Amino acid sequence: MADDYGYGSSDDEFCDRVCDDYDDVGFQEPEDETEFSGFNGEASSCKVIRKESLLAAQKDDLQRVMDLLSLKEHHARTLLIHYRWDADKVFMVFVEKGKEQLYAEAGVSVVETNNLSSSNVSSKISCEICFEEFPPTKPQPWIVAIVSAMNLAEKFDRFLLESYIEDNKKVKWCPSVPHCGNAVRVEDDEYCEVECACGLQFCFSCSSEAHSPCSCLMWELWVRKCKDESETVNWITVNTKYCPKCHKPVDKNGGCNLVRCICGQPFCWLCGRPTGTQHNWNGIANHECGRYKEERVQETELARKALWRYTHYFNRYKAHMDSLKAEEKLKEKLRHKMDALESRELETKDCSWVSNGFYRLTRSRHILLYSYPFAYFMFGEELFKNEMSKQEQTIKQNLFEDQQQQLETNIERLSMSLEEPFADYPEDKVLEIRMKIINLSAVTDNLCRKLYDCIDNELLGPLQQATHIIAPYRSNGVERASELSGSFSAKTGNILVAETGANIGSLC
Repeated sequence: MADDYGYGSSDDEFCDRVCDDYDDVGFQEPEDETEFSGFNGEASSCKVIRKESLLAAQKDDLQRVMDLLSLKEHHARTLLIHYRWDADKVFMVFVEKGKEQLYAEAGVSVVETNNLSSSNVSSKISCEICFEEFPPTKPQPWIVAIVSAMNLAEKFDRFLLESYIEDNKKVKWCPSVPHCGNAVRVEDDEYCEVECACGLQFCFSCSSEAHSPCSCLMWELWVRKCKDESETVNWITVNTKYCPKCHKPVDKNGGCNLVRCICGQPFCWLCGRPTGTQHNWNGIANHECGRYKEERVQETELARKALWRYTHYFNRYKAHMDSLKAEEKLKEKLRHKMDALESRELETKDCSWVSNGFYRLTRSRHILLYSYPFAYFMFGEELFKNEMSKQEQTIKQNLFEDQQQQLETNIERLSMSLEEPFADYPEDKVLEIRMKIINLSAVTDNLCRKLYDCIDNELLGPLQQATHIIAPYRSNGVERASELSGSFSAKTGNILVAETGANIGSLC
């Protein structure tokens, strides 16, 4: 990027330079937003499914297949179960392979799926389990009659409903702990991040916490790396030597190269060979240590570099995670500032720039902290060792880190601006800080978008041997799932579906 909002510029210079970006971004201040959770006003393409709406969601997909193929409900259900409740897949197979092949792959006989004309109304089919014959219009009623006689009807219905979630790639249980009982259905790309009605934001693809711009594999490896003892082993390799007698790691806490293990064995710290306990100003008695071991030095150096590299990325990841937690306390302070501003006789009573600024701060910091695990794997050797030459890797790493640093710089500027005691400022100063926070919010949003573009187009896009897909950047934040609710109509017997944004119950 040509512009560099680095440390060291004055506030006046900063405001002049940032306003250019503000104009380029085309940022428009939201009309009315007093909450601190973003300003997502567009309709949601993902829906929350609760117990009352689960049947409605299932019926909705069933009706689509029934209408397109002129099928009875039980035939449509058989197709959807086979194709894992993916109605689009059913339609695709129908178009590409035809009706007969569609039915054959799902194990539905052509006889069962005909629009029962006068010529075949009286025909019967034989059950392959009990070998009784019955009309093709009676498969599901027959099954229901059997399971009802065995007191299994309720369990049969429950299994049908559960299969809609368990086998459906477009529907996932919310991974909240304790479980809220909700499920979420997406209509478009499964590589997305969603927010359940319970407030939990998660990656729809892997059901872990929202982690973009990390890919799912990167995040899985990062979590595993932070939890296991691999880095502890690296530290031991770098900072300890193994006792030649009991083979336990020994840490040297003094200056002398004659060390003693807790088992009592003395040995030379430099070469690791056992020695006696006598030593003088010239060295260890009866021991010479001058042989150079290239292999040991190389192993130690590689372990040391790996440890330093991991520590670099982990410390920054942890620092921004801590800042994100600390900024939760800032939310309450900002509420008091907004109340104070609204109580004053100012020219403008609109304080949404405060809540929107805080939202932009937390949203951008969330992206920044996950960009460090991304960088750790993107420019390491665990995933992409043969994808880039050293020169190409250096160029791309510099490009990424430049954008990452610009984002970090502006996030810190935004944080400091929100920390200012602007509720006590005179009106001209309030207007000044207001414009500064609006500008910083716009620039930070723009830098987040450019960071994602860099990752998609310059880093992950050109990969040949691996495919890593990240959730797209959404300026307004993780998409909140709206409620999909349904109920039976007493008059028509149909499912009534309503889409709202209300909070909901659970499936439990």
